[in-house]
Amino acid sequence: MPTLNLFTNVPVDAVIASDILKDATKAVAKIIGKPESYVMILINGGVPIAFAGTEEPAAYGELISIGGLGPSVNGKLSSTIAEILQIKLSIDSSRFYIKFYDVQRPFFGFNGSTF
Repeated sequence: MPTLNLFTNVPVDAVIASDILKDATKAVAKIIGKPESYVMILINGGVPIAFAGTEEPAAYGELISIGGLGPSVNGKLSSTIAEILQIKLSIDSSRFYIKFYDVQRPFFGFNGSTF
């Protein structure tokens, strides 16, 4: 159930979005150690964002998971997602924040229930 929600001020066309979704799904699954079939990625392009007082390309992400997160994993995720955004959207890693949430099972719903 790892879920990565990405927001960027860069407009994202369907082809680029598809590439980001595929690359991020594989990366999140591999780094956290969960099957790709559990991973959800959302990308929201063209969102008004100011970072450091400018509207140059920037992004913000939130990654939620039941377990699998921690200091070393979070560092790998941050660097890998930043690299994907750099390659696909030309967003410098210094203009990207990501927040990690390690949630308990009762606080995440799926299939009409909780995990």
